[in-house]
Amino acid sequence: MPRRARSAPASKRQSWRRRVAPTASPPRPAEPAAPAPSEWAREEQEGRSVVQAALYRDGRRVSSPSSLAETFRLLREDPDGMAWIGLHRPTEVELRALAEEFDLHELAVEDAMEAHQRPKLERYGETLFVVLRAARYLDALEEVDFGELHVFVGPDFVITVRHGAAPDLSAVRRRMEADPELLALGPEAVLYAILDAVVDGYAPVVAGVQNDIDEIETEVFGGDPAVSRRIYELSREMVEFQRATRPLVGMLHGLMAGFAKYGTDEELQRYLRDVADHVTHISERVDGFRQALADILTVNATLVTQEQNAEMRALAEAGFEQNEEIKKISSWAAILFAPTLVGTIYGMNFENMPELGWSFGYPFAIGMMGVVCVSLYVIFKRRDWL
Repeated sequence: MPRRARSAPASKRQSWRRRVAPTASPPRPAEPAAPAPSEWAREEQEGRSVVQAALYRDGRRVSSPSSLAETFRLLREDPDGMAWIGLHRPTEVELRALAEEFDLHELAVEDAMEAHQRPKLERYGETLFVVLRAARYLDALEEVDFGELHVFVGPDFVITVRHGAAPDLSAVRRRMEADPELLALGPEAVLYAILDAVVDGYAPVVAGVQNDIDEIETEVFGGDPAVSRRIYELSREMVEFQRATRPLVGMLHGLMAGFAKYGTDEELQRYLRDVADHVTHISERVDGFRQALADILTVNATLVTQEQNAEMRALAEAGFEQNEEIKKISSWAAILFAPTLVGTIYGMNFENMPELGWSFGYPFAIGMMGVVCVSLYVIFKRRDWL
């Protein structure tokens, strides 16, 4: 992205102005889908999507317009100024107004209207379009919340379109306004400050995820049955986190590759290299988290399988012991059944039973009971039933 030359503000900047500002030449036919400027102003006042708009000169705020229309007017009147416009979930009308005023590419505007974009860096002429995925850690819910940020960076303007609660760009604006020398470097300095804020916002997320992983490890070896669900949910968040951080490495290296071509200030070069180092470190940490969660999930599955095997083994042993007891009970029941059967037969009150009048009938019955009981005992003992 070409850095704006402060010493010659009327050369390239004025030629760019002539493409977007009204001139004496015949007016360009308006696109059918774009409303008139007065309608833009009315829609803006109704939607209130403009979080903050400011005009800067030499790193200091010179005005704080209350509407997009006023911002456009003041920027046209100040050839040395830089506009920084912050939007939160803007309407299509507001984005079309910005596209008309700053000659934004329709594909970039279309991406900015829709969230759920992958982080990327694209250049459309003199305008740089950047998509970032911010993240924050919610302690109460123990989960990661992701936001999306679209940034348009031109020769003398920065437009941020935020989808979600993160990041807090008001803190970035306060930081830059507190350092006029850095802000005086132009839109590139604002872009790098935004990148730094997004990357710095990853640090609390990394710390929170590390704490969650430590807790999960304790729960896994503690036998908590609900830990599998927590591992799965955290793994999904790490997939999203990886999608947010991994493309940033290539994006920042792409910006660094254009230092010489676009004459980036040396201070900004050092700034960007520092941000790139942090992104690389965080990306490696996120990759490590995914691998750690995959290993923990494998260990948890192994422990669950071992626990299930132990339960099955215990059930099998309990069944075996129960079977042994049944054998013993069945053996004694059979032994006791024999004398009961003999006694029952000889206890019947029939008159025509020859054994009733036999003098050896009683000893014979007792002997038969004994023989049957001893025989059954010997048989069951040999089969280890007793």
